[in-house]
Amino acid sequence: MTLATLPAWAGDLIATERVARLAFADDGDRPRVLPVTFAIADAAIWSAIDSKPKRTPEPARVRWLRRRAEAALCVDRYDDDWSRLAWVQLLGRVAVLDLGAGTSGLRALSAKYPQYRDQPPPGPLLRLEVERALYWRAADDPE
Repeated sequence: MTLATLPAWAGDLIATERVARLAFADDGDRPRVLPVTFAIADAAIWSAIDSKPKRTPEPARVRWLRRRAEAALCVDRYDDDWSRLAWVQLLGRVAVLDLGAGTSGLRALSAKYPQYRDQPPPGPLLRLEVERALYWRAADDPE
C-alpha cells in the first residue's frame, strides 16, 4: 500500500493535518521520534530543516538519516471523542536533499505553511519515498 492507494479518508488526513511524527534510528540504532512539518509532492512526503535554532550546523536527525535512511512518518488525529481517532503510518527511505534538488517539495511546504513563504528554510530537505502505508481509524463506516 502506497500514498496512491490509500483510502480517501487516510489521504485527507495526511493532506489536512499540520504536524506529523518522524521516527528513525540514531547512531546507536536507538529509536527517535520528532514532530515535523510535512507536505506531499511528487508522490513523496517532504519535510525541511527550517531556521528555528539548532544546536549544531547539521542537526542530528540529518546525520542519522544519512547513515540509515529507513524511517516512518505517523500522521494522526486525536480527539476526546474516541470514535474520531485515526492514524496513518508511512514507512520508507528518506533522502536528504539540497534545496535545489527538491523544488517541488519546497513549493508544497510553502503552500501549506505560511512561515516557509515568509522565511524559506535553509534546508536540507527530507524526502520520504513511501514503500508501505498502514492505517487505522475508529469509525466503522466503510470506504
